[in-house]
Amino acid sequence: MSIVWRPTGQYADNSNIKRFMQKHNIRTLDELIKRSIDDIEWFWDAAAKDLDIEWFKPYEKLLDTSKGIEWARWFVGGKLNITHNCIDRHARTRGDKTAIIWQGEDGEVRKLSYRALCDEVNRFANGLKSLGVGKGDAIGLYMPMSPQVPIAMFAAFKLGAICVPIFSGFGASAVASRLNDVQAKILVTADGTLRKGKSLQVKKEADVAADLVKSIKHVIVYKRLKIDVPWSSARDIWWDDLVKNQSEECTTAQLDSEDVSLVLYSSGTTGKPKGTVHTHVGPLIECTKDVRYHFDTKDDDVFFWVTDIGWMMGPWMLIGVLNVAGTVVLFEGAFDYPHPDRLWKIIDDFKVTIFGISPTLVRLLMKYGDQHLASHDLSTLRILGSTGEPWDPESWTWFFEKIGGSRCPIINITGGTELIAPHLTPSPLSPLKPCTVGGPGLGMDMDVFNEKGESVREEVGYLVMKKPCPSMTKGFWNDPRRYIETYWSRWPNVWYHADWALVDKDGFWFVLGRADDTIKVSGRRVGPAEVESALMEHPSVSEAAAVGVPDEVKGEEVACFVVLKPNIEASENLREALKDQVARVMGKTFRPRDVRFVRQLPKTRSGKVVRRLIRSRLLGKTELGDLSMLDNPEALDDIAKAQ
Repeated sequence: MSIVWRPTGQYADNSNIKRFMQKHNIRTLDELIKRSIDDIEWFWDAAAKDLDIEWFKPYEKLLDTSKGIEWARWFVGGKLNITHNCIDRHARTRGDKTAIIWQGEDGEVRKLSYRALCDEVNRFANGLKSLGVGKGDAIGLYMPMSPQVPIAMFAAFKLGAICVPIFSGFGASAVASRLNDVQAKILVTADGTLRKGKSLQVKKEADVAADLVKSIKHVIVYKRLKIDVPWSSARDIWWDDLVKNQSEECTTAQLDSEDVSLVLYSSGTTGKPKGTVHTHVGPLIECTKDVRYHFDTKDDDVFFWVTDIGWMMGPWMLIGVLNVAGTVVLFEGAFDYPHPDRLWKIIDDFKVTIFGISPTLVRLLMKYGDQHLASHDLSTLRILGSTGEPWDPESWTWFFEKIGGSRCPIINITGGTELIAPHLTPSPLSPLKPCTVGGPGLGMDMDVFNEKGESVREEVGYLVMKKPCPSMTKGFWNDPRRYIETYWSRWPNVWYHADWALVDKDGFWFVLGRADDTIKVSGRRVGPAEVESALMEHPSVSEAAAVGVPDEVKGEEVACFVVLKPNIEASENLREALKDQVARVMGKTFRPRDVRFVRQLPKTRSGKVVRRLIRSRLLGKTELGDLSMLDNPEALDDIAKAQ
């Protein structure tokens, strides 16, 4: 693939990362990345100062690895608070500036200035205090995207409580397992939400979950739909009643840098969900670094990422963008309802400048055609973002050309809940090839290893990190052994991220999917994303998923599931043509044994295709585990019935 975008004009001259380079007499982006990796203590100290992180007490030591890099401590001795940095200080200096723009599925719009957001956070924090909430208490956040989401999250941070965001589409058992794990004291929820024109009663599911969690003392309920819901007078409290007589002044706790702010749970797509533990300093400096340098966010930017608060991109966006005093757009509902132009209308209406989405959602939007773009002005966009799944060239190019007008770089990031950050990412100064994740982010010492633990280039290998970063999880909640086994047991002092990656001859990095999704045919490994990309090159294919199935001779063979574009009919001729397509691109070894046609692929709300479940269903397994992470569990029936 060739380079399709190079930084010129404002991207080259006016970017935040360029300003940082000039401040430190660094001439090139490559030089900056190398220095930030070679001397991580210099970089994170310089970044903390440049990003204007405010401290109640300055830190005494930047990094302490005396217990091993697996348990690195950062900004030791310092005291700060996420809420002070993201809200309190801005309310004093730019209180009238818009912090939050929210749009409901029904078209309702609500805007909050920094001063109004601060007042609401303080009132809710005081309400929590009246219920006995203090430092170290866990608060579950199980509600649709609304202004109440950041209010509750930052109120918890303000008190030193631990916020536990939970995907709003989860079933009761998944919610309860997370709340029990952290022994949550409070559950914040809503009476309901809207999705594709239907009223969903969130409170009913929250009640079932709360009944399973003995530590829950109170359920706080936001009136989103103002509908009748089951009620326990001993446990339930309306949000409005809790804050009605509360003061708009509340003292912000001065917390140690390493005090816990968030426990974020993995989606569970690779098995039992993991509770990743995050501090106050880690997400604050990392999310701000990403947003400020890699996405070039300035205080006049309007930042919109299609996400749920239960996905790490929700807290990442809110913490990063609000800390730099930007404006965040939140929306409730389905991305294509009431019409396929839903997202483009939001961009037009609110003059969004930075827009992020998953590749899977882009592929779904492409099916609707380009006609839905014509009536909307997308010219305010200057940066595009993506994460969640590997791209295919056709979809990346459509996003780049049709949405960005070939003038906006795609900052395609990859990282994880356990980092609440990308470890690979381009910047506005990076040239781009389709689908690239650029290279190591600032301060991220990344590499690609072969089976022997040797650094490799121009061949597929394992993505690893060789030095710690401030936002790296402090283990798994209540399960430190599993943390070590998951990330640190493959090679000494090396973080094993379980992704396949490739660095090409020109130095561009690509992530090719989960290593645990790897298919091994006759001793040769291939990532499913490569097979899927080959299928996506065929003009009839809208989406694809590839998995490995057992074979007595070859060990495994490739099986594919394909969603066809509208008005394309499935046929035996097309099935054979798709097999030939993969063989032509990947080689005959990887010609699929089977190609089956389905209406949809099973995905999480964040857009990740769950190949583990596809393979299990294909092999006839009946015990699939917790399916509540799925946005469309009925898709598994399609897999079972597919021909």
